[in-house]
Amino acid sequence: MKEGMPMTIFRKSKWVSVAGQSAPGRAQPVSAATARGTEHRPHPRRWLKTLERAFFLWLGAVLAAVALEIFLVPNNIIDGGITGISIILSHFTGWRLGVFLFGLNLPFILVGYRQIGLTFAVSTLFAIAVLSATATLLVPVPGITDDPLLAAVFGGIILGGGVGLIIRNGGSSDGTEVVAILINQRSSWSVGQIIMFFNVFILGSAGFVFGWNRAMYSLIAYFIAFKAIDVVTTGFEETKSVWVISDKYREIGEAMLYRLGRGVTFLRGEGAFTGEDRRVLFSVITRLEEAKLKSLVEDIDPDAFLAIAPIAEMRGGRLKRRSIH
Repeated sequence: MKEGMPMTIFRKSKWVSVAGQSAPGRAQPVSAATARGTEHRPHPRRWLKTLERAFFLWLGAVLAAVALEIFLVPNNIIDGGITGISIILSHFTGWRLGVFLFGLNLPFILVGYRQIGLTFAVSTLFAIAVLSATATLLVPVPGITDDPLLAAVFGGIILGGGVGLIIRNGGSSDGTEVVAILINQRSSWSVGQIIMFFNVFILGSAGFVFGWNRAMYSLIAYFIAFKAIDVVTTGFEETKSVWVISDKYREIGEAMLYRLGRGVTFLRGEGAFTGEDRRVLFSVITRLEEAKLKSLVEDIDPDAFLAIAPIAEMRGGRLKRRSIH
């Protein structure tokens, strides 16, 4: 190449001309300065995303500590998992709850690092460290209420909200979840079944330690926290995928587009038995729109095949309603 000629950068069968033009498909050399300027450059959004995750992990851990030290522990109400064991051990030994929360969870964090990954382990370590430190700092703060029912309800809501934020941002607040994941990989039991098995014994032990009335309040708090976690991790407006197969696919698609306000994608399908070409409608709706969708499909084609399933996570695109006229 002669000195002064424009340089062309070739990347993955595509060419990009720096100045002038070059033929596609021919790899051209890239200068060291250009390579240093285009590779290994940290994206600003990645740092912002990391800071955002760290903030919500911190907030979730603080909320969980407030729920434990301000609502549940003063009323002898426990939670499931390592948290429940820590409350019982703290009651017997007189040691700070935060010591047990950190010490008992630490081995499971190491196991999680080996079996699940570094990001999970770091996120969990950060969340549990904040949880333990905040719980220790809140020990001198008196409980807000002496009513065990109020403590169970509001403590469960705040605890579930905090734990939900931790889970949603890639961490965990309890080592039993790591154990459940590992057992699930080697057995036919689901993660939920394993955690429930552990918690039956932990919550049941509260009856022998604090009395059976407190054990029943603990069950109330656990159930409310479980539902709060579900709300935080999935959101108030749960999204669902919709699949419709009908000969009147175009009418149904227009109704979903203009009367429901949702985008629709037409997919080509083939019946395995008949071999006939069919059109399949795909869309994403919220839980509140499910009844209206069923009514629209039923009015246009009562014989249409309709399948609706919850979506655990959705990325890309926009779940935004169109204007309905």
